[in-house]
Amino acid sequence: DCNQRSIGQRGRQVLDKLIPLLICHLEQSQSEASTLTRVLLVIGKIVTRTAYIELLFENEGALKHLIKLCSASSWVTEHIAKYPILLDELIDPKLLHNPPALSSYKVELREIMLRIPEDDLEAQMDCLRQFKQAQQLRIAAGDISLVLPITKVSDHLTALAEAIIAEVINLAWQHMSQRFGVPKSTLGNNNKGFSVIGYGKMGGLELGYSSDLDLVFLHNSDQSELTTGERQIHASQFYMKLAQRILHIFNTRMSSGILYELDMRLRPSGNSGLLAIHINTFEQYQLEDAWTWEHQALVRARMIYGESALQQKFTKIRQQILSLPREKTALHKNVVEMRDKMRRHLDKSNAELSDIKQGRGGLVDIEFLAQYLVLLHSNKLESIRGFSDNISIFNQLYRDKVITLEQKESLIQGYCHLRDRGHQLTLQNERLLISSEEFAQLSGGVADIWPKFMEQ
Repeated sequence: DCNQRSIGQRGRQVLDKLIPLLICHLEQSQSEASTLTRVLLVIGKIVTRTAYIELLFENEGALKHLIKLCSASSWVTEHIAKYPILLDELIDPKLLHNPPALSSYKVELREIMLRIPEDDLEAQMDCLRQFKQAQQLRIAAGDISLVLPITKVSDHLTALAEAIIAEVINLAWQHMSQRFGVPKSTLGNNNKGFSVIGYGKMGGLELGYSSDLDLVFLHNSDQSELTTGERQIHASQFYMKLAQRILHIFNTRMSSGILYELDMRLRPSGNSGLLAIHINTFEQYQLEDAWTWEHQALVRARMIYGESALQQKFTKIRQQILSLPREKTALHKNVVEMRDKMRRHLDKSNAELSDIKQGRGGLVDIEFLAQYLVLLHSNKLESIRGFSDNISIFNQLYRDKVITLEQKESLIQGYCHLRDRGHQLTLQNERLLISSEEFAQLSGGVADIWPKFMEQ
């Protein structure tokens, strides 16, 4: 197939040398036949790009690392095949084994974006996508080589997403301010009067490679406030347009794909609600109209972008909602009914296989148990309101004597083991289904803990 393509004489010559070299390395590393198939998938995608073929031939370190990554992960293989520019990351494999500091993602991305003309939105959007893909490859390499444990993998994926969100907001703000000016209250300071709340895996610092982002946009503009531009609009309308621009930057499908899948359904009134709402409206909705499952979601929520005043306001609202007194029987009924509904619609377990996420004793059961216990006890136990990740919640529930040491260790170990296995399956592009025997071993005693609290 390669010989029939328009690859040029030089490319064909290099390819004729590269394939035997590849076979030699595969034999030396005793790789499986699937590894050859995966590496050839990548080569098939770059065969018309002589520079990449030469890179792999002239830099054996890069070729060896490509073989290692393809052997360990079909997800990485497809990622590189889809976006060959990622091969540049293999030039210095040392970088792939030394993940950056969590705080460096924002700094590095900001420096890269400053090199692109401000009026070239397409180039900016493409750069964001390439940055995400390159950094995810570095994180996956650290994961595969065991440099990063599962919790650190999620920390890095979450920090990367936060850096990209901040940069997208900067881009959207720049384009909106050129058209309408800015809300008057933001003049003369660096505050945008705008914040992003992360829910679910984003809020809980537990992102995976293919996770979408559950977000809610809030602002704190006055009802009568206008923008400063010649074409003035109300600040609330400005923030609505800002949110639409943010979604456009994330969702536009380019040659390098979309940026992230955004899920905005957790905003007040769901898909029928405004994309950006005043923080007071958010508070009123949570107090008067939110369902129990929306308060469950708030357990896993945190502000991931926004000025200090909004941060303090959101924290106060979250603490207030979580600390509301709740009647145990009604809360228990609502949580169990929602979990049963999800299980009926989403659990793919069968007689031989168990669903890592939705199966009995799986990840969602553990998450629901954490949320239920927080909502039940945080009226009296202020300490458990300060966490949005499950591991910290279970540790605090043990310190507060809500659960036993044995229960805490089973829940945390089960959660980490199942997440780790889920990451492994994702890297192989496989469904999150494992044998019932393996599931029971990984989840430990979670299936026995669930009925003690949730089947009363």
